Amino acid sequence: MATLGSSSGAFHRQSTLEDPLAHLPRSTILEYRKGQSIYTQAQPSPGICLIIAGTVKVCRVANDGRQVVADIYRVDEFFGESVLLGPAHLPEQAIALANTRIMAWTAGQMEEIVAGRPKLAVAIWQVLVQRNLDFAQRIESFSLDNVARRLARSLIRLAERLGAPAENGSVQMTALTHELLSQYVGTSREGITYHMNYFRKKGCLRYSRKGITLYRDVFEEWLRQGDSHVDQPYPGHHRSTETASL
Repeated sequence: MATLGSSSGAFHRQSTLEDPLAHLPRSTILEYRKGQSIYTQAQPSPGICLIIAGTVKVCRVANDGRQVVADIYRVDEFFGESVLLGPAHLPEQAIALANTRIMAWTAGQMEEIVAGRPKLAVAIWQVLVQRNLDFAQRIESFSLDNVARRLARSLIRLAERLGAPAENGSVQMTALTHELLSQYVGTSREGITYHMNYFRKKGCLRYSRKGITLYRDVFEEWLRQGDSHVDQPYPGHHRSTETASL
């Protein structure tokens, strides 16, 4: 059975890590339109999914109906690993943020593949450990940072994962709506708009409907120095909206 081959994408952070794509056999390709659900709490997951093209957000739905984004995944990244625990452990949904193509393997198929390819088990284990470390950093930021600093750290992380470096040292990435960023950071859309405008004035970034240009060095200097201005209430600000999504 043919494998997907080695990738130069997300799994090559360190040369010592196994590459799951080098051990994983090909599967049927599924296609989804922008905005289409790949799975929900009511719609069964196709399995552990690998993105071939496009971008996917995985989120949970709060009791009040608001979406809380767990993460945004790109080409060559997996999502939907909760299916390994059974359907009762899928309190989440995955939505295509662009026209997207994926391969998917059911839990049963993955168990059979791993039994014959132990290095694949090591590779997936390493991916999940790295993912847990990333989540731990985000939880720490939620605990210690105000909304502005959470947004700054989130933009830097998203730029690393979704962006492309430019010759001038900036990072170019696709446009992210303020609604999506609010779901990722855990605050209101109005709060995101306020802080994005502030960061634009500070020279940390430029953004439009076409994309975002992020200047990481400027952001990191801002994070080191701090700024009391962002601790001030903004119009329509309610502190409860900053933590309601946690």
